[in-house]
Amino acid sequence: MKTAVVFRHVPFEDLDSLSETLLAKGYRWRCIDTPVQSLGAFDALKDDLLIVLGGPIGVYEQHLYPFLETELRIIRERLDAGKPVLGICLGAQLMAAALGAKVASMGVTEIGYSPVTVSESAPAYFAPLNNLTVLHWHGDRFEIPENAIHLASSTVCDNQAFSVGNYALGFQFHLEVTAASLESWLVGHACELSHAGIDPRTLREDAIQHSASLSSAARQVVGHWLDELPVQVSEQEP
Repeated sequence: MKTAVVFRHVPFEDLDSLSETLLAKGYRWRCIDTPVQSLGAFDALKDDLLIVLGGPIGVYEQHLYPFLETELRIIRERLDAGKPVLGICLGAQLMAAALGAKVASMGVTEIGYSPVTVSESAPAYFAPLNNLTVLHWHGDRFEIPENAIHLASSTVCDNQAFSVGNYALGFQFHLEVTAASLESWLVGHACELSHAGIDPRTLREDAIQHSASLSSAARQVVGHWLDELPVQVSEQEP
């Protein structure tokens, strides 16, 4: 069986609907809460797949959150070796930074449900995402790394997804969040929503309307990407 390790930054920003896709594609996974669990002895190349999830901090805040330095080192080591990495939101920003691209504040926040536009350079399997209403929750923007392919944009942020070869995929937006799990986001990010003047009831209503299509797109797009990964099954007991 293939193995995946998941870097999680806050408990409620988890795999959510992606867990079903991983199971369907023959992966078992373990989760590491990187702010509180040591990565000192972590083998960056051992697992078939690394998934780096989101979180309410910035890549450039390593002086405040030193564990980010270790995460960046691990991500960089995997990418340099061509080992598969999937990044979501902060995870994609960490991937971009590990590849030498700039990550900085946009000066505005993009929070809520709105569509993305798939780039002409995107592969065919990205088609389900074109004009799909997705969940955005960020205030930072990554530049597209050198040798990466620009995959998607939105009206607020031009860089919404990128890939490198067939082994690295980063999403700024969230495909994985279901209406049920969004309730934890609304509580965990209550201060941010209040500061931005966003009514959580609006997000709740939008989640109910769009989460089924998001989950379907996640299965298709991430599932296809997983099928094409250059992985070798780890030599572990199933």
